[in-house]
Amino acid sequence: MKAAALYSAAGSLLLTTLAAAPAGGAPGAPGSPGVPGAPGTAELRGTAVAVARARAAGIDFGPCSAADVPNAPAGVRCGTVTVPLDYAHPGGKQIRLTVSRARATQKDPHNSKRKVPRQGALLYNPGGPGASGMYFPLIGRIPQWKRIAAAYDLVGYAPRGVGRSAPLSCEDPEHFFKGPTASPVHPSEAYKRQRIARAKAYARGCAQRSGSGLRFYTSLNNARDLDVLRAALGEHRLTFVGASYGTYFGALYATMFPSHVRRMVLDSAVNPDPEKIWYRSNLDQSAAFEERWADFRDWIARHDDVYRLGTTPARVQRSYDTARERLAGKAAGGKVGPGQLQNAFLTAGYYDDFWPSRAAALSAYLHGDPKPLVRLAAPSPETATEAENAGAVYTAVECNDAPWPADWRVWDRDNTRLARVAPFETWDNAWMNLPCAYWPVPRREPLDVRTGPGELPPVLILAAERDAAAPYQGALEMNRRLAGSVLVTERDAGTHGVGGGPNTCVNGYLDAYLLEGRVPARHASCAPRPEPVAVASGGSAGKEARRDALKGKGDRR
Repeated sequence: MKAAALYSAAGSLLLTTLAAAPAGGAPGAPGSPGVPGAPGTAELRGTAVAVARARAAGIDFGPCSAADVPNAPAGVRCGTVTVPLDYAHPGGKQIRLTVSRARATQKDPHNSKRKVPRQGALLYNPGGPGASGMYFPLIGRIPQWKRIAAAYDLVGYAPRGVGRSAPLSCEDPEHFFKGPTASPVHPSEAYKRQRIARAKAYARGCAQRSGSGLRFYTSLNNARDLDVLRAALGEHRLTFVGASYGTYFGALYATMFPSHVRRMVLDSAVNPDPEKIWYRSNLDQSAAFEERWADFRDWIARHDDVYRLGTTPARVQRSYDTARERLAGKAAGGKVGPGQLQNAFLTAGYYDDFWPSRAAALSAYLHGDPKPLVRLAAPSPETATEAENAGAVYTAVECNDAPWPADWRVWDRDNTRLARVAPFETWDNAWMNLPCAYWPVPRREPLDVRTGPGELPPVLILAAERDAAAPYQGALEMNRRLAGSVLVTERDAGTHGVGGGPNTCVNGYLDAYLLEGRVPARHASCAPRPEPVAVASGGSAGKEARRDALKGKGDRR
């Protein structure tokens, strides 16, 4: 998955709107012979030790620092949870994860006289790898989340490596945001050699700046950390919402600790097939972005009266290519080149509420006014440290999680073929992940995500049919692998992260599940959300820039 812009509808809506022993028996046995790809019993024992310590210690919540949740309202409190760096050695080095919480309001938003029973803590992860969920408790202010906020303590956290949770770094943040940069659709051999050298240097930097602990930043350890968090919060079983990459380690958790699950929502599910983690998953993602880019171009063409970029998708493509060529010759504002243009339009592949601002900026640039594009796409030094950290965590987790091709010729062959039919994102995605070819840390074999009938409570999977960042096939595969799970599809839609957003049908299923434990009897579907309204001004570029920064958007080009 790309580190850029992985966030659920919950986080998207929020940041745009606001400027004891587990019940049900023993833990699942990730070290048992029946769980292929899992580590040995040392990690299992270490997790049990860490869980017992966390249950005894709890979390000492107090005021949030500006580094955790800036300007946090009084109802949001922060604390830390201690976990082992290496679960095989729980008495060794410890790291602290930052946690945020807003207590359940227990107030019915539709009847102020009615007290709502508290159902425990709801933990949330927005994806990445590399994104922080520290802002999640603020979601309770949004109307779509008030009923859930009445019943649950809303708990966010920064996963290992993120923010102040034992942060990772792979290069000097001052060098992370660079502009202008190139973004060739069909790169030359000379450009490829430059990118290979850069990928090797980046991988070395990760080892040098992050030290010997680098290999412990994995999805399996993220799942173990989640169990420690559950215990520290005093929860017998876990209620969890994971978005995007959060669905993957949520599924790992369900496989490793099925009896610890109370309710689990997997929003915009990653394909958990071990053969897809992560090299093939990124190829699938690049192909899906081409389809979403076509959707965006079609929308722009239907609003040519507003944007004057072409009356057909092909003509819109020519307008985009013209802008790319001009920016290659002269950067807008001295900072925005083809690479920055590509980054700005990539976010439109994640969220269609970004379509108006991107189309308006492109139109303004081609008609003589570069300022909107510069405001939208120029690198932001103020967010460089946060973005570099997010990129480092993304790289470390994905590189550590699974084998990657070590032969450049495999990368070159696969991406050259794919770029012939899916040029929009293919090579940029390859460059993002190429450090994994030269990774200095031993790789793991992915866990075979799978549960049998009756092992796990029903899991609710949410997916948009045209999601590019988490292609729909992944939701179908997740549904097949988690016995008893139920899939709700937003048809003919492509926004990444659908729960708690503007679709009332999807939200009805989400509320019924989290509040009452009800799931549809079979696969359910919802009509798509309304298309964005075409406006010439583009609207919320400032809010979007902040949202990108919070999600860990970065550029290693």
